Amino acid sequence: MKKIGFTVFGVVAALTAMPSMANAEKLTLYCSANEDWCQVMARGFEEATGIDVAMTRKSSGETFAQVKAESSNPKGDIWWGGTGDPHLQAAEEDLTAPYISPMRGKLHQWALDQAASADDKTIGVYSGALGYGYNTKLLADNNLAAPACWKDLLKPEYKGHVQMANPNSSGTAYTTLATIVQLFGEEEGFTFMKGLHKNINQYTKSGSAPIKAAGRGENTIGIVFMHDAVKQAISGFPIKVVAPCEGTGFEIGSMSIIKDGRNPESAKKFYDWALTADVQSRALEVNAFQVPSNKSAKTSPSAPDMSSIKLIDYNFKLYGSSAERKRLLKKWDDDVSTLPQ
Repeated sequence: MKKIGFTVFGVVAALTAMPSMANAEKLTLYCSANEDWCQVMARGFEEATGIDVAMTRKSSGETFAQVKAESSNPKGDIWWGGTGDPHLQAAEEDLTAPYISPMRGKLHQWALDQAASADDKTIGVYSGALGYGYNTKLLADNNLAAPACWKDLLKPEYKGHVQMANPNSSGTAYTTLATIVQLFGEEEGFTFMKGLHKNINQYTKSGSAPIKAAGRGENTIGIVFMHDAVKQAISGFPIKVVAPCEGTGFEIGSMSIIKDGRNPESAKKFYDWALTADVQSRALEVNAFQVPSNKSAKTSPSAPDMSSIKLIDYNFKLYGSSAERKRLLKKWDDDVSTLPQ
């Protein structure tokens, strides 16, 4: 009987302990930066808080689609990183929740402007200029002149040598599409995209994939954010980074709390933590060369100097709006992607 009594006691003790285990803090993080940086953010937050993090890495367009698909039963708590346009669209479609962090006073104005344009449903965490990079060895091997401008990429000799992501899945590629339209006007901009299409060897899913392929020698020119090209160059690959001569757009990488997520308090803790200078400075551990939104965060001397790049006055509110994103993407699908190469 004693043995049975101890067994029953053990079961009761285990059942009593279960609620406290179930109440352990958790966070489901959707991350749209590079995988290594996403891991630094997820594991760093676990170490700092003891909160268990489940992290999924997808490009910004894919994450937006997932957040929208799950809106009736949200599975994510917070979305960190990736271009700001899909974050703004998520805010407009009421997929994300407003939050005013006590860290806001530490941030650059451009990060706060991003929040203001979304009724505080998102905020800027980093910024980076669009451009491209090329493999110097492949360029020389193919007797190609070095490109310096957007329109250089239309030259017939670059046929099969250019790669960019698909703007439906990639925030980088959508920023490219929106940049070209703002730079040249819509009619000329789409004429440019059609001409570029002839030279594209592959539309990738991820925005940084084209320059990674160039680093590996599988592709010559990759249209990406310049910091992703710098990362390949710093890693020892023969990559030259280009800020296009006509001017270029830029991103405000953003962060948003997912509306009606299961762990809202954990999401707020992550939000505040991710805006601190120490956390943003950890980007340097993984050679992420974006400009951080916290004024006191460290920036690598290898990072592109935004003040020396000819930047357009990118209209984040318009090109991050649901109607404009849908319209531009449909036009690209209908008028560009269907053309022969």
